[in-house]
Amino acid sequence: FGPTRIFYPLYLAKHQKNQYAETSAVMTFSFAESVLVWFDQNGRKDLPWQQNPTSYRVWISEIMLQQTQVATVIPYYRRFMEQFPGLATLAAAPLDDVLHLWSGLGYYARARNLHKAALLVCEQFDGQLPESLEALQSLPGIGRSTAGAILSLACGQKQAILDGNVKRVLARFHALPGWPGQAAMLKQLWQLTEKHTPDYRVAEYTQAMMDLGATVCTRNKPACSKCPLLTACKAQKTANPAQYPSPKPKRSLPVRDIHMAVLLNNNHSVLLQKRPPAGIWGGLWSLPEFESMQALYQWCDAQGVSDPEKANRTLPELRHSFSHFHLQITPHLMVTENPVIAVMEADTTLWYNMDQPQRVGVAAPVSKLLGQLSNQLRT
Repeated sequence: FGPTRIFYPLYLAKHQKNQYAETSAVMTFSFAESVLVWFDQNGRKDLPWQQNPTSYRVWISEIMLQQTQVATVIPYYRRFMEQFPGLATLAAAPLDDVLHLWSGLGYYARARNLHKAALLVCEQFDGQLPESLEALQSLPGIGRSTAGAILSLACGQKQAILDGNVKRVLARFHALPGWPGQAAMLKQLWQLTEKHTPDYRVAEYTQAMMDLGATVCTRNKPACSKCPLLTACKAQKTANPAQYPSPKPKRSLPVRDIHMAVLLNNNHSVLLQKRPPAGIWGGLWSLPEFESMQALYQWCDAQGVSDPEKANRTLPELRHSFSHFHLQITPHLMVTENPVIAVMEADTTLWYNMDQPQRVGVAAPVSKLLGQLSNQLRT
């Protein structure tokens, strides 16, 4: 080939389809070009946020995709875009409307931060998401990687990203020991992702790296034979490439036991309370929650439930797991004909009609429980 530099993946694209063999010494390997050639043939190009990829649309998708798989996000994303097609509509909407569309997606702080950030963008940036890394990172819920994804995918800027998929690809390619959550490992990964990010086709490269980690270099049973980085991957040269990166150190999660009051009136409506804006299920509507049965009975007395101990009908328990603990829920169905709810704050309590549910954000296990109860009452 003389002095000509030939990219290995271009050779593969012409002579092979799904297998990536050893290259000869005269060929030059390029990480970015290998990934881009693979993306052209195998990458995902029909995701809803890839159509008309404005900063706003990419921002919403990136927040939804945090800790959540693409297949789960797609229907939520479409509904969200129908309701809030632009940043101004999101900022103008009540938080309850936003949380309602987010119900079931989990990690509700993401939705609260989206709404808060939209308001700040209208106040500080004339309603347009800023196009600088520093300004984007000043907004709630937007970290370094999310800001980089917005600017690269929507604006074509050369910005590196480091989501979970990219961490895994880089940790394996360089055979880096350790858990990516460790500060030293994270610093090293940021240096590597910046090094590999090319000056050209940045949007395609960014999407390609996410796709490669999601579809080929998966956490379990990676499809190494289909990987464009195979011949230069250091982890592949070991007996077990899946050992990279190291998993998060395991720890047993504590279990927290709570009681929930399902206070039902004659109209098939259940009393819900709005949770504080911060913390678990922040800003969502949930059932009244108690640490003990004694506290639950005292509350029921105050709500006009006659002889709550006798009226109590214990429903099947539910377990809901968070990242740092398990919540063991024991629901207690109580029926009241004369509730004393009028004395309570109107903006923190709600009679939730199970036959005609209001458009409010309801905590996922509570929504499941109410659905089961509604079905039982109909039969």
